[in-house]
Amino acid sequence: MESLSVKILFLVLICVLATSCATVEQSVSPDGVQEGIASWYGSDFHGKPTASGETYNMYAMTAAHKTLPLGTTVEVINLDNGRHINVVVNDRGPFVAGRIIDLSFTGAKGLNMVDSGTARVRLKVTGRDEKYVKYIRFEDSGPGNLYVIQLGAFVEKGNAERLKTALEWKYSGVYMARAEVSGRAFYRVRMGRSKERNSARTLAETLAQEGYTVVIMKE
Repeated sequence: MESLSVKILFLVLICVLATSCATVEQSVSPDGVQEGIASWYGSDFHGKPTASGETYNMYAMTAAHKTLPLGTTVEVINLDNGRHINVVVNDRGPFVAGRIIDLSFTGAKGLNMVDSGTARVRLKVTGRDEKYVKYIRFEDSGPGNLYVIQLGAFVEKGNAERLKTALEWKYSGVYMARAEVSGRAFYRVRMGRSKERNSARTLAETLAQEGYTVVIMKE
């Protein structure tokens, strides 16, 4: 009996530890509120393209979020110290389970979380800057019969991989294609192979509304 009691106690302890260590990522509620862990990104990405096509500026009041439309304005409250800031979502991330937003260096500084690296926060959507809604471009001069959607072409492979990772949080069938133009290598991020132009356009319209730069072309 004593041995059985010890085993039961051990199993209960394991369950408690597993529950306490697990990180649950809360989704954005219908009223635009979300709670979770915030992190920040700085000099390693400074000057590189964001998912919106803008250049990342670690000193601007911007942020990366996995699903909110690009251009969404968000109030972020540090639940540990009560400090709050307002940022614009112009990028995708963070690509770590359990974290809900990646702030710029200045955003993190405003919440007094630079040294700690992360903080418990509450997000509240406050609006959207409509300038982030993009137009669709068509280039029907490609060699093939399949319509594809191109969302970016990069000289640096790492930038293409980052956009591909961002899209894969929500969409399937994202791929990267290497091409040489005038002896220079480009890495193109594409998705949505379709025989029907209208099918490609439907997906492209969704992506453009989210804030991505989209081009429909043949492959």
